[in-house]
Amino acid sequence: MELLDAHLIPAVDGVAFGLLLFVVAAGLSLAFGTAGVLNLSHGTLYAIGAYTGAELSDGTWGGLALGLAAGTAAACVAGAGLSAATAPLARRGHLAQALLTFGLALIGGDLLIQFFGADELPVRVPEALDSSVTLLGHRYPAYRLCFIVMAVLLAAFGTWVLTRTRMGAAVRAAADDPQMLAATGHSPRAVHTGVLAAAGALAGAAGVLGAPIIGPGPGTSENVLMLSLVVVVLGGLRSLWATFFAAVAVGEVQTLGVSVAPELAPYLLFAAMAAVLVLRSRFAEPAGAGHGSEAPGPDPVARLRGLLAGRLAGRAAEGPLPGGNRSVWTAQLPGRAAWWQAAPLLVLLVVLISLPALLDAYSISLAGSALALGLLAVSVTILTGYAGLPTLGQTAPFAVGAYATANLADAGWTVGPVQLVLSALAAAVFAAVVGPAVIRARGTTVLMITLAIGELTGAVVNQLKSVTGGADGLVGFPATQALWGGEGMLEESELYNYALVVAVVAVALTLLVLRSPAGKLLTGTRGAEARMRASGHPVGRYLLVAHIGAGALAGVGGSLMVTVQQYLSPADVGFEIAAFALLAVVIGGTTSVIGALLGAGLIVATRDWVAGSWPGHGPLLLGVLFVATVYVLPRGLAGLRGGSGGGPSSDAPRPPDQPPPAPTPSPAGKVSP
Repeated sequence: MELLDAHLIPAVDGVAFGLLLFVVAAGLSLAFGTAGVLNLSHGTLYAIGAYTGAELSDGTWGGLALGLAAGTAAACVAGAGLSAATAPLARRGHLAQALLTFGLALIGGDLLIQFFGADELPVRVPEALDSSVTLLGHRYPAYRLCFIVMAVLLAAFGTWVLTRTRMGAAVRAAADDPQMLAATGHSPRAVHTGVLAAAGALAGAAGVLGAPIIGPGPGTSENVLMLSLVVVVLGGLRSLWATFFAAVAVGEVQTLGVSVAPELAPYLLFAAMAAVLVLRSRFAEPAGAGHGSEAPGPDPVARLRGLLAGRLAGRAAEGPLPGGNRSVWTAQLPGRAAWWQAAPLLVLLVVLISLPALLDAYSISLAGSALALGLLAVSVTILTGYAGLPTLGQTAPFAVGAYATANLADAGWTVGPVQLVLSALAAAVFAAVVGPAVIRARGTTVLMITLAIGELTGAVVNQLKSVTGGADGLVGFPATQALWGGEGMLEESELYNYALVVAVVAVALTLLVLRSPAGKLLTGTRGAEARMRASGHPVGRYLLVAHIGAGALAGVGGSLMVTVQQYLSPADVGFEIAAFALLAVVIGGTTSVIGALLGAGLIVATRDWVAGSWPGHGPLLLGVLFVATVYVLPRGLAGLRGGSGGGPSSDAPRPPDQPPPAPTPSPAGKVSP
């Protein structure tokens, strides 16, 4: 009884909190499982309802009803707008959806703060609910008990609608067989819009009713989104009752777990999420059946452009050639092609070398930070563009490398090459440990597994204060020496030149590997995995080596960031940075190493330089960059160079989420492009 008395209130709080997450996660599950939209702005829909309800709450039943109606309607309209925004991306895969909705979340969060203010808003509930009742000898808020009853009724009503009504049958048909639904006279597009509007309405209603539990304020939307993703992963997409029980379990971990095992609670949720995803991938269809199973079909515009280019090339080959010697001219083509491919790299290198003479000290420091983020983006390119493993967790090895360098410097190991090698080694070991959990999965499952790994790493960063400094971060460690016997680098120009040399060496080695036979094997693994396996290639080993190599490169980027910034905080290795790195890859083109560097530079310039002239609106500008990139640059900057592209080694343009042309594996173990 003493144990029950000690943990009764946290346990009931866990039920209330879990049911709040259930209402939100039900909408997220509906959007993803039925409409097929990976909505990373779902937490913003919750925030719309929460802010609206808090603004209209006046302590009366009328104020509560008005807030519920207005918040639900506003989020419902936003959900319908999301349907229109994601419609052009229907054939682009979940990666484009994730980036678009994350950008919309940044824009929506900034607008909410500008409209409602940056402080957490107080919420007033009716007087009858603003009291406490006796529960097994303990006083407990009446509002939370009322919310528990409403959430249970909502679960029962939602299950009845989905399983017993014509509307629910149409929703299920839209997910399982949209062609059959269209044959019955129903519009799959209308159902799609209705589903996302209903998902938004659920999130908005949860925001209004949950505002007294999770109040509206900065960070609310991100917290709600992450917890809802955990609920959806644990509960699956097919049963509201499974989502219901998963939400209650998450709520108990968040409340009762903190009081029972506070040292383990921060890790339990995302560890459980990762474990469920890994187990599902183990029992799913073997990866070889469809490495790019989520990839859209060929872009008809790209096919038309490639066809026209091929015909023009054929006519040119038939016509008169300079000098009248076709064989001589043809022999010159490979050299010309190689020069054309190397030209952007050479131009970029000249520009980077000249920056210290053109920019002020602050801008030079930003350029150094962009190089560090660029190496992280290149590591994401290796996994996403070459290995076919889209990742939202590459900040984990990035953090390992960063904290390794900071602790090495604090221990007196200040020589730059030593820091780089040890940080890369630590990040590679980390990648080797978590790699088996990643390389089996494909598509959206990889995104979720890597997200869980990234969040687990973030929890470790916040908890392991003796190594990471916790939420305060690390600062005050000795400056890095470029070489043995030198002085610590303090000037911005010195730090930038060091970062540039490291980045050039790292990128050059990366390009050499990607353009070698090993890189072609990796390309074949993504483009024709089933044939590679049938030919006897150890595909899992190739992917694991790529994962370890990308982790080591991310560790070098983390080390470089610490050297340039001279401080380190959890925000430097959080989910937002992971999303920025993925955006940089999409900006440049998923198989373009140079494009990833340019994308990272554009992001840093937008976040820290352009936003400086419009203080407080950095998230809005970044959100616009996300949205514009998804719509305007579907194939990245590399796509602007034209042509149908070659292999990844040429940085050729290719639509995001679409596998590169598959090399043909031979029984002898060689791959011919």
